[in-house]
Amino acid sequence: FFFQAEDGIRDTSVTGVQTCALPISGKPVSIGGSVFRHEATGAGVVMVIERACGRLGWELATQRCVVQGFGNVGGIAATELYDKRATVVGVSDISGGLHDPNGLDIPALHAHVAANGSLEGYDRARRISNEELLALECDILVLAAREDQVTGENAGSLRCKLVVEGANGPTSPAADAILAERGIPILPDVLTNAGGVTVSYFEWVQDLSRFFWDRDEIRNRLAEKLGDAFDRVWELAEERSTTLRDAALIAGIREVAAALEARGIYP
Repeated sequence: FFFQAEDGIRDTSVTGVQTCALPISGKPVSIGGSVFRHEATGAGVVMVIERACGRLGWELATQRCVVQGFGNVGGIAATELYDKRATVVGVSDISGGLHDPNGLDIPALHAHVAANGSLEGYDRARRISNEELLALECDILVLAAREDQVTGENAGSLRCKLVVEGANGPTSPAADAILAERGIPILPDVLTNAGGVTVSYFEWVQDLSRFFWDRDEIRNRLAEKLGDAFDRVWELAEERSTTLRDAALIAGIREVAAALEARGIYP
């Protein structure tokens, strides 16, 4: 007798042997996937930005933003910022960057990409290089492209007030130190781009219960999870007088250690 399910390790009641099945997320909705999964990482980035703005005493709608990357994370983050009335003055993809100090028309950019495959050829904004994009004057710089985009060589040229890691590892350790010295906080990737994996967890929970939530409920639950995580990280950073990245790692290690201690001999 063999029974396999998506909820991880399952004891077969006949043999007593444990089998392990890894949860599969991102499935089509018709076979148990979750709505909002596609948008979750990019939307989660902006949820964390909005929470950070509250802590910093900023109004998101008055912020000037630059988004590096216009794919599944950066493109959705740009849309979320635009919808929240922030001014997106710069974006980029593999073809290069675009800049408009008065604000880019993000829906028009998405329509152009859908028709042409990239931002190349868009003529309603100034074309700039990736290096120029990172050095644009702005309030919030969202790094949603690749790793090691801000390094010890270019960290000194950034002209933003807040760096946001939508990609994995876009800021090098050397850049971390330079930005800390300059007083520019970084919203770290381990917290800021966790929206996708969180909604993957929601998908697993919905599959187990065979009861599926609508888009609004998932968005609200994600905002609650990320908001709570951000608040804990922010307060720990203040308590320890450390960076948000170090605070996020400390918080994560604490939670894993507490779980292992509570379980005792049971893994």
